[in-house]
Amino acid sequence: VQLQASGGGLVQAGGSLRLSCAASGRTFSSYTMGWFRQSPGKEREFVAAIKWSGGSTYYSDSVKGRFIISRDNAKNTVDLQMNSQKPEDTAVYYCAAKFGLGDYYRWLGYDYWGQGTLVTVSS
Repeated sequence: VQLQASGGGLVQAGGSLRLSCAASGRTFSSYTMGWFRQSPGKEREFVAAIKWSGGSTYYSDSVKGRFIISRDNAKNTVDLQMNSQKPEDTAVYYCAAKFGLGDYYRWLGYDYWGQGTLVTVSS
């Protein structure tokens, strides 16, 4: 599976941005998809994940209620809608794919990664 993330940019605090991740590979629908982020000097952290069926979604406490993860298995895409953004959301965002759902919040468990897209939230 190859992943290509896009949609990053500069947004003011309180604004919205939508990230998209396009996947190649005919077994996309078999993977749990996740979004992670990493800011300078910090470890990569879990943001959101969605089960292969799209029926279950998971969020970190820091983004719950503000971000929405969704997927379209017909188009091989997974999106992250980011609302009510805060300066602390500034980071490089990565999409990732893994078999199974276990430990969806651990980045080490993911098998495939996109190249990352930078999101900057100004105060």
